[in-house]
Parts: sequence; C-alpha cells; structure tokens
Amino acid sequence: MVPLDPLYDLTDAELTQRIALAKQQLGPSCVILGHHYQREEVYRFADLTGDSLKLARLASQRPEARYIVFCGVHFMAEVADILSAPHQITLLPDLAAGCSMADMADLIAVEQAWQSLGQWLDADHLITPITYVNSSADLKAFCGSHQGTVCTSSNAGSILRWALSQRPKVLFFPDQHLGRNSAASLGIPLDQMALWDPALPFGGLTPEAVERARIILWNGYCSVHQMFQPQHVDQLRQQMADIQVIVHPECSYEVCQKADYLGSTEEIQRVVRAAPAGSCWAIGTELNLVNRLKNEMPDKSIHFLCPTVCMCATMFRIDMQHLCWTLENLLQGEAVNIIQVPQREAALARVALERMLQNS
Repeated sequence: MVPLDPLYDLTDAELTQRIALAKQQLGPSCVILGHHYQREEVYRFADLTGDSLKLARLASQRPEARYIVFCGVHFMAEVADILSAPHQITLLPDLAAGCSMADMADLIAVEQAWQSLGQWLDADHLITPITYVNSSADLKAFCGSHQGTVCTSSNAGSILRWALSQRPKVLFFPDQHLGRNSAASLGIPLDQMALWDPALPFGGLTPEAVERARIILWNGYCSVHQMFQPQHVDQLRQQMADIQVIVHPECSYEVCQKADYLGSTEEIQRVVRAAPAGSCWAIGTELNLVNRLKNEMPDKSIHFLCPTVCMCATMFRIDMQHLCWTLENLLQGEAVNIIQVPQREAALARVALERMLQNS
C-alpha cells in the first residue's frame, strides 16, 4: 500500500503533478466526483461536479469507470454506491469525512420515534417518513420499507406535497429547517408543525401536539447553515440597499423569510449566474461555493452572508494528500476506503430513491 503520511511532506506543486499523473494513468477506469462544498485545491481535479444526488446519478452513467472516487462526505459516497452498477467500486478518500447533520438521526433513534408515535396513532397508515438525502443509507432503507421516500433540497416541496396526498402526516428527518421551510412554501402554518427531540421522552411532545401536527420535524440541522442569522441579512441590507439575498433552505425559517430567494446549491448557482452584470448578491451557503462564484463572476458584487467563516469542516478533511493516496493506491491495484452498503439495505434505499424520482 502507498503510505499516506509521507505525502504531507510534499509541496502543493508536487502533489498536483502526482495527482494529474495518476488521473492520466487511470484514465476512464476512474471518475472523480467533486461536491460544490469541496475545497478548491481538490475540486479542480473533479471530472464531474455538482450536488450529492446529481453526482451519484452521473457516476452511474459512466459504466466504463470501475472506480468512483467521491470527494464529498460519507452519505454521498453511500448514495453513489447504491445507484452505481455492481461492477463499480465507490471510494471515499478520508473515511472521517462525515456529516454532523446526518449523524443527528440514526436508525435506532428513528425506529424508537416511530414506535413512540405508534402508541398514539397508527403510524404505518397515517405517517409517511421522508429522509433528506443528507442521511445514512439505513435511514433511506427505513423509508423504503415504510412506504416513505427521500428528498433533496431542490425537490423537498414537491415530495412533501406527494407525501401528504398519500397520508395526512409526515415525519421529516434529519433537517428540521429544510422540512419547515418546504412545508411553509406549501402554505402549511407553523402551528401545524411539531419538533421531535429524540433526546426527550416521546420527543418532548404530547399526544395533542402530534394529533394537531401535519409535519413532525426532527431536531437536526446543518452546522454550517445554522450559523446564518436574521441580523446578518438586516446588516447587509443597511450597508447595500440594492443587495439581493439568496440562501439555502437548510437555513433557519427566520433567515429564509428575510431572503429574496431560496435555493439548493444548483439553484443558487443558476440564479446568480443568470443575474445581470453589476448586480449585488449576498449568499447564505458554504464558503467554498460562495468564493468559487465570486471568483467566477468578477462583474458582480458577491458577498458571504455571515461575517464569520462557515465551512463544512468534515468535507474539508478531504485534501490533496488523501486524493493522491487514493489514486496512487489504485495504480498499485489496491482500492482503499471502499464504501459498500449491505445488499438488502441498498435495495430498500433504492426503493425510497426511486419513489422520490417518480414523484418529484
């Protein structure tokens, strides 16, 4: 096996040369995926870029690629493994690249919540479980086995609409903010949403609160988007009267209500790129994406919504050294950090993902 530690003694120029050479030698047998939040020095080596689901689907359309190297976080690599062909192998350069939001809902806690809700109502016939794609494979499998589905930040509204046409209630996890903002966009009032706290008995709710709620939200959030505050929007509007604010729907309800636009990572890029030269924007999402847009469009005034640095610390763990190590080991005939979802779990998760694709 190619050792990792010595790679940290190399300069960026040396690493760049070795990664480029490894890519050339591996050719089409390896495809590198780069999420929008990935650090720039790694992102530039990606063959395909995008959000997590888009990347997984694109990689599955590259049958010649035996190896899928996902420069993202763990749940993204799981989705790539679920959607890819049996002969394809998905690798995550650093197994410590996880997602704090995804970790806020685990299978044991969700199953306990489902059982608790079942003591008050017929959960299997009255509640549709929806998991955000930013979740572990076993939660996607849970939804697949309970007539539920998956959503992304771009289709959460349409998926909620579909779910409510099937059953009167939804259990939405792990991101409370995406669930709340998406439900509000459908005209569902806040008093018909309840927050389930898995750390409290019965989620900290009463039977009356659950009976009243159409949307039961999980007490989870993105550590990056949680940093954006309503006063940040107010301060920038005071400084620049013509500024337009676009934020990711993982931001809080209060921030989203003050914004001019809500959008997924793909939508944020589309809106800002389509804006006229000279326009002024404040963007509420991860810093690497905002800086990339700022550098791409110097004819526009682009600002980061938060006055402090907000980066995805776990995705940041994937650096040039880990990417180089992964590729050079492949050249030696050894695949490292393989992400492989158990077959039964993958099959149920695929059911939930296909249900999403059919109804969004």
